[in-house]
Amino acid sequence: MKRLLFTFLKFLSFLQRQRWKLLGRKSRDLHHEQILSGKAWAEFCDQLKAAGASLMYPGAPLDLLSQAEGIRYLSRLTRGGLEAFVEYGDPEFPVFRRTVHETIKIGADNPDNVYLNAQISGKHEYRITGRRNTIHYIGFFTQNGQYGTTGGLAPCGVLEGSSLHMDDNGIFEIILSKTPRGKNWLKMEDDTSLVIVRQTYYDRWSETPAELSIINLTGQQSPDPLTSQKIAEGLNSAALLVGGASLLFAKWARDFQKHTNQLPLFDEKRSNAAGGDAGITYYHSHWRLAPDEALVIEVTPPECESWNFQLNNYWMESLDYRYFRICINKHSAVYRTDGSVQVVVSHSDPGMPNWIDTCGHLEGTMCWRWYRLAKGAKAVEPECSVVKNAPHPLSPPLH
Repeated sequence: MKRLLFTFLKFLSFLQRQRWKLLGRKSRDLHHEQILSGKAWAEFCDQLKAAGASLMYPGAPLDLLSQAEGIRYLSRLTRGGLEAFVEYGDPEFPVFRRTVHETIKIGADNPDNVYLNAQISGKHEYRITGRRNTIHYIGFFTQNGQYGTTGGLAPCGVLEGSSLHMDDNGIFEIILSKTPRGKNWLKMEDDTSLVIVRQTYYDRWSETPAELSIINLTGQQSPDPLTSQKIAEGLNSAALLVGGASLLFAKWARDFQKHTNQLPLFDEKRSNAAGGDAGITYYHSHWRLAPDEALVIEVTPPECESWNFQLNNYWMESLDYRYFRICINKHSAVYRTDGSVQVVVSHSDPGMPNWIDTCGHLEGTMCWRWYRLAKGAKAVEPECSVVKNAPHPLSPPLH
């Protein structure tokens, strides 16, 4: 359905361009006409309306809570899309923004992460300057393509904090270009459209994220007046994000129901195309629990930099980690004496370590991650079982 939708949209766009060519008019004239006639805004609103179909995608829950969250989800995607592509969408003057955060969520957003995005272009070169500070992990990633389109976001360049050259105060700079430059270089290509910064907390309460800024090295010193092309294309890209992302993850959530209450290995190619981190092993799935049931997850973590588990609603938004315990990681977990971990997902507190709160939901999606496995270590699939009420620990935990 997603591929069919975007094929149809591309076909309509092609027909429009051909029509204007036959009339001897340029794409600039088309953008002018869209703005002056109000068509750009009308088409944007029409595409937002069409995005509502994702809430009725096969398998989607139809209860009031899920549907209310679904509408809020679309409104959040709209807000994120407008910020990314209209307000801060000029690759000549990029700005780091938290496109995904506590109130804009997408694709099993990681509660342990601070995400920063900036729109860039393969036509230019850029410099990132920053101070590392104390957050456990930082990584810089360039991506090609666009979120929500049939091609997705293809990985391009990677520069992780362990490879950063810094001064004694943790100050550094990174050059983004097509050819290597400087001590810290982040690869770009002709189709590069986005730079993502992922920062991951080990202990959220004691760590400070990096301070970062980005400038264009090859563009103008100040922007030109807003053009009809920029606003028309910005609205179109924002609408594509809302429609494309909501349909993509609705399809994922439906597919996850093939292994409800289990955590099988997720396909790496699908993850990368959606902007996932190639250094992380993902286990995505769907969960569903009756009011008197609990999901028990047990695993002995392999040697790795870190790991975490999170619970999401059906739309693959992390549940509200500001007020509820919906995630756990290598640092916050309580371990058994043999080094294994038991995580319990249930509707009420069982009085046990590593409890994950469903926050009033009867179903949703979930994700387990192994971060950067040690050399020779192998990913382990967590074992899952559904029990009536919460179980007792099989061995005493280490506090």
